[in-house]
Amino acid sequence: MTEQTAIRVGVLGAAGRMGGQTCEAVDAADGMDLVARLDRDDGLDLLAESGAEVVVDFTQPDVVMDHVRWCVENGRHAVVGTSGFDEERLDHVREWLRGVPDVGVLIVPNFSIGAVLMTRFAAEAARFFESVEIIELHHPDKVDAPSGTAHRTAEVVAAARSAAGRPATPDATTTEVGGARGANVDGVRVHSVRLRGLLAHQEVLLGARGETLTIRHDSTHRESFMPGVVAAIRAVRGRPGLTVGLDQILGLT
Repeated sequence: MTEQTAIRVGVLGAAGRMGGQTCEAVDAADGMDLVARLDRDDGLDLLAESGAEVVVDFTQPDVVMDHVRWCVENGRHAVVGTSGFDEERLDHVREWLRGVPDVGVLIVPNFSIGAVLMTRFAAEAARFFESVEIIELHHPDKVDAPSGTAHRTAEVVAAARSAAGRPATPDATTTEVGGARGANVDGVRVHSVRLRGLLAHQEVLLGARGETLTIRHDSTHRESFMPGVVAAIRAVRGRPGLTVGLDQILGLT
């Protein structure tokens, strides 16, 4: 593929672990040209000067909204792996995109194909079990809890249970030390572990009378996220508006 037809990619957070891995993946991918590597002290105008068409963001929750808004206002497609996107933030992105019909923003809680499938399998299983809880385990340098993956899993599990007419998970707890029962995300309990030696791991625990089912995914190296990152970069230019997750990119919906 010639340089004229290659996707011109800029990476925000390029000095970080995920950003650096992304730069390597883009460099190695057919049909992509890494034209900008930006980090904390670099101005976003460098993206415009480089001619980047797609901007990949692996930065921090406190700055990512400014980056996404810049991309929309400057006609750049965005692939976002930074955590911190609740429904309020997603609504802001939708509003920014309302008058820019040709720009796509793809916000992905987890780029691992296995993690996407884990969430899909959990939603299917949750319709059949009385109880469901989530445990997510990450390295102690992660700044948000629960993880974006766990939050998203809880949302889709809760939606599947609601559509199936499932009542709330039973829980007789009346006394607890604060936080002992984890966070409550749409009625699903989510527990966060931060431990040196871990990377990114999640278990969805489901239970009914006489049986339990555990759906677990483990990422042991950041390479596991790169096929999803590359797929998102290839897809975002053809998906105007806001897309959340890789499900549609992978043909799961």
